[in-house]
Amino acid sequence: MSSITVKKDLRGRFGPPRDQGERPTCLAFAVSDTHAAERGPWADLSCEFLFHHAKRRENSPPSAGAKPSFIRQALEHEGQPVEADWKYLDALPTDLALWVPPTKMGAVFRRLSALLAGGFDEAWAKVEAGTPVLIVMTISDAFYMPDGDGVVNSAEVPDPTRRHAIVASATGERAGVKCLLGRNSWGETWGLQGHAWLAQPYLKPRILLMVTMN
Repeated sequence: MSSITVKKDLRGRFGPPRDQGERPTCLAFAVSDTHAAERGPWADLSCEFLFHHAKRRENSPPSAGAKPSFIRQALEHEGQPVEADWKYLDALPTDLALWVPPTKMGAVFRRLSALLAGGFDEAWAKVEAGTPVLIVMTISDAFYMPDGDGVVNSAEVPDPTRRHAIVASATGERAGVKCLLGRNSWGETWGLQGHAWLAQPYLKPRILLMVTMN
């Protein structure tokens, strides 16, 4: 039995977590899922389309992750169709000239986003108020193996080179320690069906950037 006391839970607004595989697309997944949750009702949106346009704006190869500023621009200007219109690719074609959106797609959904100033407390307050928060953070070895309660809490020193993006989708406490539930893009076998509780002592010094949808 879990020792987590859940305070505010937004998971009902999301579908099952998806899996980015070996590609550097965590930010595209986090943005897509935050966007889909705020649109409602839930429908998977095309991470491939969003990542493609972000990398075109950035004018850099898709072998590296997209920068938040370019992802946000792509979301605002190019938007996203539903996942079925351009399904996520496990691997890109060898000839990147072939990496182009399908010629026929349905509606495209655009969204403004905003940077959220502050840190853990501000993210907690947003989730408590019903707003999921996209968090770009640094991770450590402990992040890969949440404990039996699905909690990540470690005194490991933050490493600025190991960056990842998750969506804060619930608030909770364990033994008086606040935790934010991170929705990941590593499939449902990681943590608690694709989620883990990130304890305040672990997450607070690792937050690099936060985004909400307008």
